[in-house]
This record gives sequence, structure tokens and C-alpha cells, in this order.
Amino acid sequence: MSEFTINETDAVRVSGLRKEYQDFTLRDISFELPGGCITGLIGQNGAGKSTTLKLILGMIEPDGGSIQVLGTEMNGSLGETAEDVGVVLDEPCFPVYLTGIELDKVFANIYTRWDSEAFFGCLKKLNIPADKDFKDLSRGNRMKMSIAAALSHNPKLLVLDEATSGLDPYVRDEIVDLFYEFTREEDHSILISSHIVSDLEKLCDYIIFLDNGEILVNEEKDVLLDSFGILQLPKSEIAALPAGAVRGVKETPYGCEALVLRESLPGYEIRPASLEDVYLLSKRGMEDMR
Repeated sequence: MSEFTINETDAVRVSGLRKEYQDFTLRDISFELPGGCITGLIGQNGAGKSTTLKLILGMIEPDGGSIQVLGTEMNGSLGETAEDVGVVLDEPCFPVYLTGIELDKVFANIYTRWDSEAFFGCLKKLNIPADKDFKDLSRGNRMKMSIAAALSHNPKLLVLDEATSGLDPYVRDEIVDLFYEFTREEDHSILISSHIVSDLEKLCDYIIFLDNGEILVNEEKDVLLDSFGILQLPKSEIAALPAGAVRGVKETPYGCEALVLRESLPGYEIRPASLEDVYLLSKRGMEDMR
């Protein structure tokens, strides 16, 4: 798949990023997040999503490659750029005995652009009690409070690691609406990781599929969905299709479902593919080729 065009308005630019562990290696990760857009990192647990985000945030040191965030080269930490980056991790890590009222005072001393009115307005909108200890909130409300805090120091970039994981569909919809509202500003961007593909299909402009520390796909979401479709045929007929037309196959009780390039198979009855179809079947196709 094609890479994004580099331009001076990229919110995040990563080139040749590498991180080695004893049992896992992140290999040659390169992508751009255009300013004003939302990019989703999709992959199963252990694919490298969290490692990539932690490298971008300066939480761990890379073994190679370069990272730019909001036009600033990263050298071990976000530094002054931290004011412009809102962060939500998969496990919110606020002090457990502090209430929202007390957290407001803490953050007012950390961020120069902290907006108490916006913070409490967001808590009210999301029905989160401001006088309740963080530890006594439900997981959904802890995550929503973390997002409210990330939004309330007026960042230009949100970096979100599994921010919708483990939440019920209603809460996830509430959170997705918050992200939509954030990106109404032209210079606001979001980099979000998730293994809940349906959330990212609704939200993202660009999609990156990660698997085993490598990028499988790096493309505009609409291009992906327009390019691919699902073709259902007997296995023998799938095998006879033109080389390169099929990108992944799943056997079903009714034959085979193949992820195919629409333009390669004119005249066939091809149904639309969801983003989850594209991810799962393209991953299956890559595994078959290994």
C-alpha cells in the first residue's frame, strides 16, 4: 500500500523506528499523521501498538529511527511539546485517592493552559461525579475522566492507547463523540491505538495495520474500503482467480470468503468489506505467505 505524502503540517512523523526486546522487535516503523486528521493503529495484543506510542511519547528509548511531534524532533522526551499533547493510556494512572476536584488543582499547577471550566464541563456532560475518589469510579468513568483531563489543557494532539478497550458500546460511543468534537479544530489531530476495529472505522481518516512489530498496511481508510471487497466462491474457483487479485481467504461452511481487489475482478458480485474484514483477511493472507 502507498505511504502518506510528507508535508510540513504533519502532527507526527516517524521514520525507520526500531525497538528490540528479547522476545519482540519493532521493525522499521514509518508513517505520518497529517495535521487535523485521525490515524488509527490496529493490531492484536502484542502487535506493537503500545510500544510505538510509548516511543513517540518518549516513555521508552528507541534503538533506531527518528520521531517528530508537532514539528519538534524528539530526543528522549516530549519536553515543552508536552503542553500540546494530551495522553490517555489503557490503564488510567491518576492518584487513586484524589477526586476530580482535587485533580483539577493538581493539573492547574502542571499545565499553563489548564482550563478548569472545560474540565468540570466535560465531567458534567459525561455524568462523572467530581467529588468521588478516582478509585471508586467505574472503569468507564475512570477512562472518561482521563480523556476529560487530556482535553482540558488545550492540546493540539491526542495520543490514545486503547482508550475504548473494555468499555460497553454506549460508553464507547460517548467517547468517540468527544474525539469528533476535538477534531473540529483544523489543527487538532489524534493518534489512537485499538483492537476494536469497528470504533476506528467510524473515527479514523487513516489506518495502519500492525502485526508482529511490522506495518502490514498504511493507507487512507476510504481508499482501503473502496479498493477491497468480499467475494464468496467455492475454494476451487477462488484458486483459479487471477494472481494478485486475492489478498486473503477464509473457509466457511458455505465455501470461501476472499478479500479481493475490486478493480482486478470486473463482472464478479463483490460485496463491500468492513475495515475488520480487510484487517483480518489481509493478516491471514500475510500469514499464509510466511
